Amino acid sequence: MPTVAETIVATLRENDVHRVYGLPGDSLNGFTDAIRKDGTISWEHVRHEEAAAFAAAAEADLTGDLAVCAGSCGPGNLHLINGLYDANRSRVPVLAIAAHIPTAEIGTGYFQETHPQELFRECSVYVEYVADPVQMPRLLEIAIREAVEKRGVAVLVIPGDVLLAEAKDDRAVRIGRAEPRIIPSDAELQRTADLLNGADKVTILAGAGVAGAHDEVVALAERLQAPIVHALRGKEHIEWDNPYDVGMTGLLGFASGYRAMEDADVVLMLGTDFPYPQFFPAKAKHVQVDIRGEQLGKRHPVDIGLVGTVKDTARGLLPLLTASKPAHHLQDARKHYRKTREKLDDLAVPAGKHKPLHPQYVARVLDQLADDDAVFIPDVGSPVVWASRYLTMNGKRRLIGSFWHGSMANAMPQAIGAQTAFPDRQVIAMAGDGGLTMLLGELVTIVQNKLPVKIVVFDNSSLNFVELEMKAAGFVNFGTELTNPDFAAVAEAIGLKGFRVDESDQLEDALAAALAHDGPALVSVKANRQELSMPPAVTLEQAKGFTLYAIRTVLSGRGDELLDLASTNFRQFI
Repeated sequence: MPTVAETIVATLRENDVHRVYGLPGDSLNGFTDAIRKDGTISWEHVRHEEAAAFAAAAEADLTGDLAVCAGSCGPGNLHLINGLYDANRSRVPVLAIAAHIPTAEIGTGYFQETHPQELFRECSVYVEYVADPVQMPRLLEIAIREAVEKRGVAVLVIPGDVLLAEAKDDRAVRIGRAEPRIIPSDAELQRTADLLNGADKVTILAGAGVAGAHDEVVALAERLQAPIVHALRGKEHIEWDNPYDVGMTGLLGFASGYRAMEDADVVLMLGTDFPYPQFFPAKAKHVQVDIRGEQLGKRHPVDIGLVGTVKDTARGLLPLLTASKPAHHLQDARKHYRKTREKLDDLAVPAGKHKPLHPQYVARVLDQLADDDAVFIPDVGSPVVWASRYLTMNGKRRLIGSFWHGSMANAMPQAIGAQTAFPDRQVIAMAGDGGLTMLLGELVTIVQNKLPVKIVVFDNSSLNFVELEMKAAGFVNFGTELTNPDFAAVAEAIGLKGFRVDESDQLEDALAAALAHDGPALVSVKANRQELSMPPAVTLEQAKGFTLYAIRTVLSGRGDELLDLASTNFRQFI
Protein backbone atom coordinates (compact mmCIF):
# COMPACT_ATOMS: atom_id res chain seq x y z
CA MET A 1 0.00 0.00 0.00
CA PRO A 2 1.15 3.59 -0.59
CA THR A 3 1.81 5.99 2.27
CA VAL A 4 -0.79 8.42 3.58
CA ALA A 5 1.17 11.22 1.92
CA GLU A 6 1.09 9.41 -1.43
CA THR A 7 -2.69 9.00 -1.21
CA ILE A 8 -3.01 12.73 -0.51
CA VAL A 9 -1.03 13.51 -3.65
CA ALA A 10 -3.12 11.04 -5.68
CA THR A 11 -6.33 12.72 -4.50
CA LEU A 12 -4.99 16.17 -5.30
CA ARG A 13 -4.01 14.98 -8.78
CA GLU A 14 -7.49 13.51 -9.25
CA ASN A 15 -8.94 16.93 -8.39
CA ASP A 16 -6.82 18.80 -10.96
CA VAL A 17 -4.45 20.37 -8.44
CA HIS A 18 -1.31 21.18 -10.42
CA ARG A 19 0.92 22.72 -7.76
CA VAL A 20 1.51 23.13 -4.03
CA TYR A 21 3.05 26.29 -2.55
CA GLY A 22 5.25 25.91 0.48
CA LEU A 23 8.53 25.59 2.29
CA PRO A 24 9.91 22.11 3.09
CA GLY A 25 10.70 20.86 6.59
CA ASP A 26 11.36 17.56 8.32
CA SER A 27 7.78 16.93 9.46
CA LEU A 28 6.62 17.61 5.89
CA ASN A 29 9.17 15.29 4.24
CA GLY A 30 6.69 12.50 3.60
CA PHE A 31 4.44 14.88 1.67
CA THR A 32 7.13 16.65 -0.35
CA ASP A 33 8.75 13.33 -1.24
CA ALA A 34 5.37 12.02 -2.42
CA ILE A 35 5.09 15.07 -4.68
CA ARG A 36 8.60 14.37 -6.02
CA LYS A 37 7.76 10.74 -6.79
CA ASP A 38 4.43 11.59 -8.42
CA GLY A 39 5.95 14.06 -10.87
CA THR A 40 2.64 15.59 -12.02
CA ILE A 41 2.24 18.16 -9.26
CA SER A 42 4.88 20.86 -8.95
CA TRP A 43 6.34 22.08 -5.68
CA GLU A 44 6.33 25.87 -5.78
CA HIS A 45 9.07 26.85 -3.39
CA VAL A 46 8.77 30.19 -1.56
CA ARG A 47 11.00 31.91 1.01
CA HIS A 48 8.27 32.46 3.61
CA GLU A 49 5.16 30.36 4.27
CA GLU A 50 3.01 33.50 4.45
CA ALA A 51 3.82 34.00 0.77
CA ALA A 52 2.75 30.41 0.06
CA ALA A 53 -0.69 31.03 1.52
CA PHE A 54 -1.08 34.36 -0.30
CA ALA A 55 0.03 32.74 -3.56
CA ALA A 56 -2.50 29.93 -3.16
CA ALA A 57 -5.21 32.47 -2.35
CA ALA A 58 -4.46 34.43 -5.53
CA GLU A 59 -4.54 31.30 -7.68
CA ALA A 60 -7.87 30.25 -6.16
CA ASP A 61 -9.28 33.75 -6.66
CA LEU A 62 -8.33 33.89 -10.34
CA THR A 63 -9.28 30.31 -11.25
CA GLY A 64 -12.15 29.62 -8.86
CA ASP A 65 -10.58 26.20 -8.27
CA LEU A 66 -8.96 24.60 -5.25
CA ALA A 67 -5.40 25.76 -4.53
CA VAL A 68 -3.03 24.16 -2.02
CA CYS A 69 -0.27 25.30 0.32
CA ALA A 70 1.73 23.49 2.98
CA GLY A 71 3.90 24.18 6.00
CA SER A 72 5.99 22.09 8.38
CA CYS A 73 5.30 21.73 12.10
CA GLY A 74 5.26 24.60 14.59
CA PRO A 75 6.67 27.85 13.17
CA GLY A 76 6.42 26.54 9.61
CA ASN A 77 2.65 26.18 9.40
CA LEU A 78 2.18 29.07 11.83
CA HIS A 79 3.61 31.35 9.14
CA LEU A 80 0.72 30.36 6.85
CA ILE A 81 -1.86 31.96 9.07
CA ASN A 82 -1.97 35.52 7.69
CA GLY A 83 -2.36 34.39 4.08
CA LEU A 84 -4.99 31.86 5.14
CA TYR A 85 -6.94 34.57 6.96
CA ASP A 86 -6.90 36.53 3.72
CA ALA A 87 -8.08 33.55 1.64
CA ASN A 88 -10.87 32.71 4.05
CA ARG A 89 -12.14 36.29 4.26
CA SER A 90 -11.94 36.63 0.47
CA ARG A 91 -13.98 33.41 0.19
CA VAL A 92 -11.65 31.46 -2.09
CA PRO A 93 -11.08 27.68 -1.88
CA VAL A 94 -7.69 26.82 -0.35
CA LEU A 95 -6.49 23.59 1.25
CA ALA A 96 -3.61 23.87 3.74
CA ILE A 97 -1.56 20.86 4.80
CA ALA A 98 -0.20 21.69 8.26
CA ALA A 99 2.39 19.13 9.31
CA HIS A 100 2.61 18.40 13.04
CA ILE A 101 5.19 17.09 15.52
CA PRO A 102 5.47 13.29 16.08
CA THR A 103 2.23 11.81 17.38
CA ALA A 104 3.84 10.36 20.51
CA GLU A 105 5.10 13.81 21.55
CA ILE A 106 1.89 15.79 21.18
CA GLY A 107 0.95 17.38 24.50
CA THR A 108 4.43 17.21 26.03
CA GLY A 109 5.69 20.68 25.13
CA TYR A 110 7.96 19.10 22.52
CA PHE A 111 10.34 21.05 20.27
CA GLN A 112 8.32 23.35 17.97
CA GLU A 113 5.00 22.16 19.40
CA THR A 114 1.93 24.32 18.79
CA HIS A 115 -1.78 23.49 18.69
CA PRO A 116 -2.66 23.98 15.00
CA GLN A 117 -6.30 22.96 15.34
CA GLU A 118 -6.85 25.88 17.70
CA LEU A 119 -4.65 28.32 15.80
CA PHE A 120 -6.35 27.81 12.43
CA ARG A 121 -9.94 27.55 13.64
CA GLU A 122 -10.78 31.22 13.19
CA CYS A 123 -9.30 31.48 9.69
CA SER A 124 -10.92 28.38 8.19
CA VAL A 125 -14.25 26.78 7.38
CA TYR A 126 -12.83 23.39 8.39
CA VAL A 127 -9.83 22.25 10.43
CA GLU A 128 -9.17 18.72 11.65
CA TYR A 129 -6.39 16.66 13.18
CA VAL A 130 -5.44 13.38 11.48
CA ALA A 131 -4.33 11.16 14.35
CA ASP A 132 -4.42 7.80 12.57
CA PRO A 133 -4.00 6.58 8.96
CA VAL A 134 -7.45 5.03 9.13
CA GLN A 135 -8.97 8.54 8.99
CA MET A 136 -7.57 9.06 5.50
CA PRO A 137 -8.49 9.76 2.76
CA ARG A 138 -11.94 10.40 4.20
CA LEU A 139 -10.91 13.56 6.08
CA LEU A 140 -9.10 14.85 3.00
CA GLU A 141 -12.25 14.41 0.93
CA ILE A 142 -14.30 16.24 3.57
CA ALA A 143 -11.72 19.05 3.71
CA ILE A 144 -11.72 19.53 -0.06
CA ARG A 145 -15.51 19.57 -0.21
CA GLU A 146 -15.73 22.07 2.65
CA ALA A 147 -13.21 24.39 0.95
CA VAL A 148 -14.91 24.16 -2.44
CA GLU A 149 -18.56 24.36 -1.36
CA LYS A 150 -18.11 26.95 1.38
CA ARG A 151 -15.48 28.87 -0.60
CA GLY A 152 -12.97 29.08 2.19
CA VAL A 153 -9.93 27.55 3.82
CA ALA A 154 -9.75 23.93 4.96
CA VAL A 155 -6.78 22.82 7.08
CA LEU A 156 -5.61 19.28 7.72
CA VAL A 157 -3.19 18.91 10.64
CA ILE A 158 -1.09 15.78 10.09
CA PRO A 159 1.91 14.57 12.14
CA GLY A 160 4.96 13.66 10.09
CA ASP A 161 4.81 10.01 11.20
CA VAL A 162 1.21 9.71 10.01
CA LEU A 163 2.19 11.12 6.60
CA LEU A 164 4.81 8.35 6.31
CA ALA A 165 2.54 5.58 7.61
CA GLU A 166 1.05 2.96 5.32
CA ALA A 167 -2.37 3.99 4.06
CA LYS A 168 -5.37 1.84 4.99
CA ASP A 169 -7.31 2.98 1.93
CA ASP A 170 -5.77 4.21 -1.30
CA ARG A 171 -8.86 5.50 -3.10
CA ALA A 172 -8.58 8.82 -4.93
CA VAL A 173 -11.98 10.48 -5.32
CA ARG A 174 -12.80 13.38 -7.62
CA ILE A 175 -14.91 16.00 -5.85
CA GLY A 176 -16.97 18.18 -8.17
CA ARG A 177 -18.38 21.57 -7.28
CA ALA A 178 -22.16 21.74 -7.01
CA GLU A 179 -23.81 24.38 -9.20
CA PRO A 180 -27.23 25.09 -7.66
CA ARG A 181 -29.64 27.77 -8.76
CA ILE A 182 -30.72 29.73 -5.70
CA ILE A 183 -33.65 32.11 -6.08
CA PRO A 184 -36.06 33.72 -3.59
CA SER A 185 -39.68 32.63 -3.44
CA ASP A 186 -42.28 34.15 -5.76
CA ALA A 187 -43.83 36.03 -2.83
CA GLU A 188 -40.47 37.53 -1.84
CA LEU A 189 -39.73 38.58 -5.40
CA GLN A 190 -43.15 40.21 -5.76
CA ARG A 191 -42.77 42.10 -2.47
CA THR A 192 -39.38 43.34 -3.63
CA ALA A 193 -40.74 44.36 -7.03
CA ASP A 194 -43.59 46.28 -5.37
CA LEU A 195 -41.09 48.26 -3.28
CA LEU A 196 -38.84 49.00 -6.26
CA ASN A 197 -41.76 49.91 -8.53
CA GLY A 198 -43.02 52.40 -5.96
CA ALA A 199 -39.67 54.14 -5.55
CA ASP A 200 -38.60 57.23 -7.49
CA LYS A 201 -34.88 56.96 -6.84
CA VAL A 202 -33.26 53.53 -6.71
CA THR A 203 -29.50 53.09 -6.44
CA ILE A 204 -27.78 49.71 -6.90
CA LEU A 205 -24.77 48.84 -4.74
CA ALA A 206 -22.85 46.01 -6.42
CA GLY A 207 -20.21 43.86 -4.74
CA ALA A 208 -18.16 40.78 -5.57
CA GLY A 209 -21.33 38.69 -5.67
CA VAL A 210 -22.25 40.20 -9.05
CA ALA A 211 -19.47 38.15 -10.68
CA GLY A 212 -20.97 36.41 -13.70
CA ALA A 213 -24.12 38.54 -13.55
CA HIS A 214 -22.93 41.68 -15.36
CA ASP A 215 -25.63 41.72 -18.02
CA GLU A 216 -28.44 40.92 -15.59
CA VAL A 217 -27.42 43.72 -13.21
CA VAL A 218 -27.15 46.22 -16.06
CA ALA A 219 -30.60 45.14 -17.24
CA LEU A 220 -31.96 45.79 -13.73
CA ALA A 221 -30.38 49.24 -13.76
CA GLU A 222 -31.94 50.01 -17.14
CA ARG A 223 -35.40 48.95 -16.00
CA LEU A 224 -35.10 50.85 -12.71
CA GLN A 225 -33.20 53.82 -14.20
CA ALA A 226 -30.83 53.25 -11.31
CA PRO A 227 -27.21 54.36 -11.05
CA ILE A 228 -24.82 51.55 -10.10
CA VAL A 229 -22.34 52.19 -7.30
CA HIS A 230 -19.73 49.49 -6.81
CA ALA A 231 -17.74 48.33 -3.83
CA LEU A 232 -14.05 47.71 -4.47
CA ARG A 233 -14.42 43.96 -4.99
CA GLY A 234 -17.27 44.58 -7.40
CA LYS A 235 -15.22 46.92 -9.62
CA GLU A 236 -13.78 44.25 -11.92
CA HIS A 237 -17.19 42.61 -12.40
CA ILE A 238 -19.52 45.54 -13.09
CA GLU A 239 -17.61 48.72 -13.99
CA TRP A 240 -17.06 47.90 -17.68
CA ASP A 241 -19.60 48.33 -20.53
CA ASN A 242 -21.93 49.92 -18.02
CA PRO A 243 -23.67 53.22 -18.84
CA TYR A 244 -25.14 53.24 -15.32
CA ASP A 245 -21.83 53.16 -13.47
CA VAL A 246 -21.21 56.14 -11.16
CA GLY A 247 -18.11 54.91 -9.38
CA MET A 248 -17.28 53.72 -5.89
CA THR A 249 -18.33 54.74 -2.43
CA GLY A 250 -16.62 54.06 0.88
CA LEU A 251 -13.28 55.18 2.26
CA LEU A 252 -11.56 54.48 -1.08
CA GLY A 253 -14.37 55.80 -3.24
CA PHE A 254 -15.25 59.24 -4.51
CA ALA A 255 -17.98 61.80 -4.33
CA SER A 256 -20.32 60.63 -7.09
CA GLY A 257 -20.74 57.15 -5.66
CA TYR A 258 -21.35 58.57 -2.20
CA ARG A 259 -23.94 61.04 -3.51
CA ALA A 260 -25.81 58.44 -5.58
CA MET A 261 -26.27 56.42 -2.39
CA GLU A 262 -27.25 59.43 -0.25
CA ASP A 263 -29.88 60.64 -2.74
CA ALA A 264 -31.63 57.26 -3.07
CA ASP A 265 -34.93 56.37 -1.47
CA VAL A 266 -34.19 52.65 -2.05
CA VAL A 267 -30.77 51.02 -2.12
CA LEU A 268 -30.65 47.62 -3.83
CA MET A 269 -27.60 45.77 -2.45
CA LEU A 270 -26.45 42.97 -4.74
CA GLY A 271 -23.85 40.46 -3.55
CA THR A 272 -22.04 42.92 -1.31
CA ASP A 273 -20.67 42.77 2.21
CA PHE A 274 -19.71 46.46 2.12
CA PRO A 275 -18.50 47.00 5.70
CA TYR A 276 -18.85 50.73 6.42
CA PRO A 277 -22.23 51.60 7.98
CA GLN A 278 -21.53 55.35 7.80
CA PHE A 279 -21.82 55.22 4.00
CA PHE A 280 -25.36 53.79 3.96
CA PRO A 281 -28.09 56.46 3.67
CA ALA A 282 -30.07 56.73 6.90
CA LYS A 283 -33.44 57.59 5.34
CA ALA A 284 -33.51 55.09 2.46
CA LYS A 285 -35.04 51.64 2.44
CA HIS A 286 -32.62 48.80 1.81
CA VAL A 287 -33.05 45.56 -0.11
CA GLN A 288 -30.22 43.04 0.12
CA VAL A 289 -29.55 39.99 -2.07
CA ASP A 290 -26.92 37.51 -0.91
CA ILE A 291 -26.33 33.81 -1.33
CA ARG A 292 -25.59 33.57 2.40
CA GLY A 293 -28.63 34.29 4.52
CA GLU A 294 -26.55 35.05 7.58
CA GLN A 295 -25.14 38.13 5.81
CA LEU A 296 -28.52 39.84 5.46
CA GLY A 297 -28.73 42.98 7.56
CA LYS A 298 -25.23 42.49 8.92
CA ARG A 299 -23.89 45.89 7.85
CA HIS A 300 -27.12 47.90 7.80
CA PRO A 301 -30.73 47.05 8.68
CA VAL A 302 -32.65 45.83 5.66
CA ASP A 303 -36.31 46.19 4.79
CA ILE A 304 -36.22 43.10 2.55
CA GLY A 305 -33.57 40.41 2.65
CA LEU A 306 -33.39 37.87 -0.17
CA VAL A 307 -31.33 34.68 -0.24
CA GLY A 308 -30.26 33.95 -3.78
CA THR A 309 -27.55 34.23 -6.39
CA VAL A 310 -27.51 37.67 -7.99
CA LYS A 311 -27.88 36.35 -11.52
CA ASP A 312 -30.92 34.19 -10.80
CA THR A 313 -32.55 36.73 -8.49
CA ALA A 314 -32.14 39.50 -11.09
CA ARG A 315 -33.71 37.29 -13.74
CA GLY A 316 -36.62 36.58 -11.41
CA LEU A 317 -37.14 40.26 -10.62
CA LEU A 318 -36.94 41.71 -14.12
CA PRO A 319 -40.38 40.58 -15.41
CA LEU A 320 -42.02 42.04 -12.30
CA LEU A 321 -40.59 45.53 -12.69
CA THR A 322 -42.45 48.31 -14.50
CA ALA A 323 -40.72 50.18 -17.31
CA SER A 324 -41.97 53.68 -16.49
CA LYS A 325 -39.37 54.76 -13.95
CA PRO A 326 -38.41 58.48 -14.03
CA ALA A 327 -34.83 59.11 -15.14
CA HIS A 328 -33.97 62.25 -13.16
CA HIS A 329 -32.11 60.38 -10.37
CA LEU A 330 -29.96 58.51 -12.88
CA GLN A 331 -29.29 61.62 -14.96
CA ASP A 332 -28.27 63.60 -11.91
CA ALA A 333 -25.97 60.82 -10.68
CA ARG A 334 -24.34 60.42 -14.10
CA LYS A 335 -23.79 64.18 -14.38
CA HIS A 336 -22.17 64.24 -10.97
CA TYR A 337 -20.03 61.24 -11.91
CA ARG A 338 -18.73 62.97 -15.04
CA LYS A 339 -17.68 66.00 -12.99
CA THR A 340 -16.08 63.83 -10.32
CA ARG A 341 -14.25 61.76 -12.92
CA GLU A 342 -12.90 64.92 -14.57
CA LYS A 343 -11.56 66.17 -11.23
CA LEU A 344 -9.88 62.83 -10.55
CA ASP A 345 -8.35 62.78 -14.02
CA ASP A 346 -7.05 66.31 -13.51
CA LEU A 347 -4.94 64.98 -10.63
CA ALA A 348 -3.28 62.31 -12.79
CA VAL A 349 -0.72 64.63 -14.35
CA PRO A 350 3.08 64.86 -14.42
CA ALA A 351 4.78 66.60 -11.53
CA GLY A 352 7.15 69.52 -11.95
CA LYS A 353 10.83 69.11 -12.69
CA HIS A 354 12.75 67.51 -9.83
CA LYS A 355 9.51 66.82 -7.98
CA PRO A 356 8.37 63.39 -6.76
CA LEU A 357 5.68 61.91 -8.98
CA HIS A 358 1.98 62.13 -8.29
CA PRO A 359 0.87 58.52 -7.65
CA GLN A 360 -2.34 59.18 -9.61
CA TYR A 361 -0.21 59.78 -12.69
CA VAL A 362 1.72 56.55 -12.13
CA ALA A 363 -1.50 54.55 -11.91
CA ARG A 364 -3.00 56.24 -14.97
CA VAL A 365 0.06 55.61 -17.19
CA LEU A 366 0.23 52.01 -15.97
CA ASP A 367 -3.44 51.58 -16.84
CA GLN A 368 -2.83 52.88 -20.36
CA LEU A 369 0.18 50.66 -21.03
CA ALA A 370 -0.98 47.38 -19.46
CA ASP A 371 -2.44 44.50 -21.48
CA ASP A 372 -6.17 44.17 -22.03
CA ASP A 373 -6.19 41.02 -19.88
CA ALA A 374 -3.65 42.12 -17.26
CA VAL A 375 -3.99 41.05 -13.62
CA PHE A 376 -3.48 43.97 -11.23
CA ILE A 377 -2.65 43.34 -7.57
CA PRO A 378 -2.27 46.43 -5.38
CA ASP A 379 -0.77 46.41 -1.89
CA VAL A 380 -3.02 47.42 0.96
CA GLY A 381 -2.66 51.12 1.67
CA SER A 382 -2.40 53.94 -0.83
CA PRO A 383 -1.76 51.66 -3.88
CA VAL A 384 -5.31 50.32 -3.41
CA VAL A 385 -6.66 53.88 -3.59
CA TRP A 386 -4.88 54.60 -6.86
CA ALA A 387 -5.89 51.22 -8.31
CA SER A 388 -9.55 51.73 -7.42
CA ARG A 389 -9.65 55.20 -8.95
CA TYR A 390 -7.41 54.94 -12.01
CA LEU A 391 -7.39 51.36 -13.31
CA THR A 392 -9.90 50.63 -16.06
CA MET A 393 -11.68 47.29 -16.06
CA ASN A 394 -12.94 45.78 -19.32
CA GLY A 395 -14.30 42.31 -18.54
CA LYS A 396 -10.95 40.61 -19.19
CA ARG A 397 -8.70 42.38 -16.72
CA ARG A 398 -8.65 41.23 -13.11
CA LEU A 399 -8.18 43.22 -9.92
CA ILE A 400 -7.47 41.20 -6.80
CA GLY A 401 -5.89 41.96 -3.46
CA SER A 402 -6.27 41.76 0.29
CA PHE A 403 -9.39 43.88 0.08
CA TRP A 404 -11.19 42.34 3.05
CA HIS A 405 -8.44 41.16 5.41
CA GLY A 406 -6.43 44.29 4.63
CA SER A 407 -2.93 42.86 5.05
CA MET A 408 0.26 44.67 4.16
CA ALA A 409 2.64 42.86 1.81
CA ASN A 410 -0.06 41.04 -0.17
CA ALA A 411 0.81 42.26 -3.67
CA MET A 412 4.08 40.47 -4.42
CA PRO A 413 3.17 37.02 -2.99
CA GLN A 414 -0.25 37.13 -4.62
CA ALA A 415 1.47 38.01 -7.89
CA ILE A 416 3.58 34.86 -7.45
CA GLY A 417 0.43 32.72 -7.32
CA ALA A 418 -1.24 34.57 -10.18
CA GLN A 419 1.80 34.31 -12.45
CA THR A 420 2.38 30.65 -11.58
CA ALA A 421 -1.19 29.79 -12.52
CA PHE A 422 -1.09 31.98 -15.66
CA PRO A 423 2.52 32.03 -16.90
CA ASP A 424 1.66 33.76 -20.19
CA ARG A 425 -0.50 36.52 -18.71
CA GLN A 426 0.70 39.95 -17.65
CA VAL A 427 0.68 40.11 -13.84
CA ILE A 428 1.40 43.49 -12.23
CA ALA A 429 2.00 44.01 -8.51
CA MET A 430 1.41 47.60 -7.43
CA ALA A 431 3.59 47.50 -4.32
CA GLY A 432 4.00 49.96 -1.52
CA ASP A 433 7.52 50.40 -0.23
CA GLY A 434 6.44 49.11 3.18
CA GLY A 435 4.65 46.11 1.69
CA LEU A 436 7.53 45.20 -0.61
CA THR A 437 10.14 45.27 2.13
CA MET A 438 8.00 43.26 4.54
CA LEU A 439 8.37 40.18 2.31
CA LEU A 440 11.38 41.33 0.29
CA GLY A 441 12.77 37.81 0.13
CA GLU A 442 10.02 36.81 -2.28
CA LEU A 443 11.88 38.73 -4.99
CA VAL A 444 14.23 35.75 -4.85
CA THR A 445 11.25 33.41 -5.28
CA ILE A 446 10.22 35.28 -8.42
CA VAL A 447 13.70 34.85 -9.91
CA GLN A 448 14.18 31.25 -8.76
CA ASN A 449 10.78 30.17 -10.09
CA LYS A 450 11.33 32.08 -13.36
CA LEU A 451 8.14 34.12 -13.06
CA PRO A 452 7.82 37.17 -15.36
CA VAL A 453 6.06 39.24 -12.67
CA LYS A 454 6.12 43.02 -13.10
CA ILE A 455 6.39 45.10 -9.90
CA VAL A 456 5.72 48.83 -9.70
CA VAL A 457 6.91 50.23 -6.37
CA PHE A 458 5.36 53.44 -5.01
CA ASP A 459 8.42 54.61 -3.09
CA ASN A 460 7.33 57.46 -0.83
CA SER A 461 9.63 56.50 2.08
CA SER A 462 6.67 56.11 4.42
CA LEU A 463 3.76 54.02 5.57
CA ASN A 464 1.69 56.45 3.57
CA PHE A 465 -1.87 55.40 4.31
CA VAL A 466 -1.08 55.13 8.01
CA GLU A 467 0.13 58.73 7.87
CA LEU A 468 -3.17 59.77 6.29
CA GLU A 469 -5.09 58.00 9.05
CA MET A 470 -2.96 59.78 11.65
CA LYS A 471 -3.62 63.16 10.05
CA ALA A 472 -7.37 62.53 9.94
CA ALA A 473 -7.37 61.57 13.62
CA GLY A 474 -5.32 64.60 14.62
CA PHE A 475 -2.02 62.88 15.36
CA VAL A 476 1.43 64.11 14.37
CA ASN A 477 2.98 61.53 12.06
CA PHE A 478 5.23 59.27 14.11
CA GLY A 479 6.97 55.96 13.46
CA THR A 480 5.96 55.89 9.80
CA GLU A 481 9.14 57.00 8.05
CA LEU A 482 10.99 54.38 5.98
CA THR A 483 14.65 54.53 5.01
CA ASN A 484 14.63 52.70 1.71
CA PRO A 485 17.35 51.31 -0.50
CA ASP A 486 17.45 51.88 -4.25
CA PHE A 487 14.85 49.24 -5.09
CA ALA A 488 15.91 49.12 -8.74
CA ALA A 489 19.48 48.31 -7.68
CA VAL A 490 18.20 45.68 -5.23
CA ALA A 491 16.16 44.12 -8.03
CA GLU A 492 19.16 44.01 -10.34
CA ALA A 493 21.30 42.39 -7.64
CA ILE A 494 18.69 39.66 -7.14
CA GLY A 495 18.18 39.02 -10.84
CA LEU A 496 15.21 41.13 -11.91
CA LYS A 497 15.40 43.88 -14.50
CA GLY A 498 15.39 47.12 -12.50
CA PHE A 499 14.20 50.59 -13.50
CA ARG A 500 14.36 53.74 -11.39
CA VAL A 501 12.04 56.68 -12.03
CA ASP A 502 12.78 59.98 -10.29
CA GLU A 503 11.19 62.34 -12.85
CA SER A 504 7.77 62.30 -14.49
CA ASP A 505 9.22 62.34 -18.00
CA GLN A 506 11.00 59.03 -17.27
CA LEU A 507 7.86 57.14 -16.29
CA GLU A 508 6.27 56.09 -19.57
CA ASP A 509 9.48 54.74 -21.11
CA ALA A 510 10.40 52.85 -17.93
CA LEU A 511 6.97 51.25 -17.55
CA ALA A 512 6.80 50.33 -21.23
CA ALA A 513 10.24 48.72 -21.10
CA ALA A 514 9.43 46.83 -17.91
CA LEU A 515 6.12 45.51 -19.24
CA ALA A 516 7.80 44.41 -22.49
CA HIS A 517 10.72 42.74 -20.71
CA ASP A 518 10.90 38.96 -21.17
CA GLY A 519 11.20 38.12 -17.50
CA PRO A 520 10.62 39.68 -14.09
CA ALA A 521 11.01 43.43 -13.81
CA LEU A 522 10.70 46.08 -11.11
CA VAL A 523 10.06 49.79 -11.58
CA SER A 524 10.82 51.93 -8.53
CA VAL A 525 8.97 55.26 -8.68
CA LYS A 526 9.76 58.15 -6.36
CA ALA A 527 6.19 59.02 -5.33
CA ASN A 528 5.03 62.09 -3.46
CA ARG A 529 4.73 61.36 0.23
CA GLN A 530 2.29 64.19 0.92
CA GLU A 531 -0.38 63.22 -1.63
CA LEU A 532 -3.79 63.01 0.08
CA SER A 533 -6.32 60.41 -1.01
CA MET A 534 -9.44 62.32 -0.04
CA PRO A 535 -12.51 60.26 0.96
CA PRO A 536 -15.83 61.03 -0.81
CA ALA A 537 -17.19 62.87 2.22
CA VAL A 538 -15.07 64.51 4.89
CA THR A 539 -16.73 64.19 8.30
CA LEU A 540 -16.66 66.85 10.99
CA GLU A 541 -14.45 64.55 13.07
CA GLN A 542 -11.96 64.23 10.21
CA ALA A 543 -11.92 68.01 9.69
CA LYS A 544 -11.27 68.50 13.40
CA GLY A 545 -8.57 65.84 13.18
CA PHE A 546 -6.74 67.61 10.36
CA THR A 547 -6.93 70.86 12.32
CA LEU A 548 -5.45 69.21 15.41
CA TYR A 549 -2.79 67.59 13.23
CA ALA A 550 -1.81 70.97 11.80
CA ILE A 551 -1.60 72.63 15.21
CA ARG A 552 0.35 69.78 16.77
CA THR A 553 2.70 69.56 13.81
CA VAL A 554 3.57 73.25 14.04
CA LEU A 555 4.06 73.04 17.79
CA SER A 556 6.34 70.03 17.37
CA GLY A 557 8.63 72.09 15.13
CA ARG A 558 7.67 70.33 11.89
CA GLY A 559 5.84 73.18 10.14
CA ASP A 560 7.71 72.51 6.90
CA GLU A 561 5.73 69.29 6.61
CA LEU A 562 2.54 71.35 6.48
CA LEU A 563 3.94 73.50 3.68
CA ASP A 564 4.77 70.37 1.65
CA LEU A 565 1.29 69.01 2.32
CA ALA A 566 -0.39 72.23 1.23
CA SER A 567 1.67 72.69 -1.93
CA THR A 568 1.12 69.09 -3.00
CA ASN A 569 -2.64 69.04 -2.47
CA PHE A 570 -3.66 72.60 -3.31
CA ARG A 571 -4.80 71.38 -6.74
CA GLN A 572 -7.37 69.07 -5.09
CA PHE A 573 -9.26 72.01 -3.60
CA ILE A 574 -9.49 74.37 -6.56
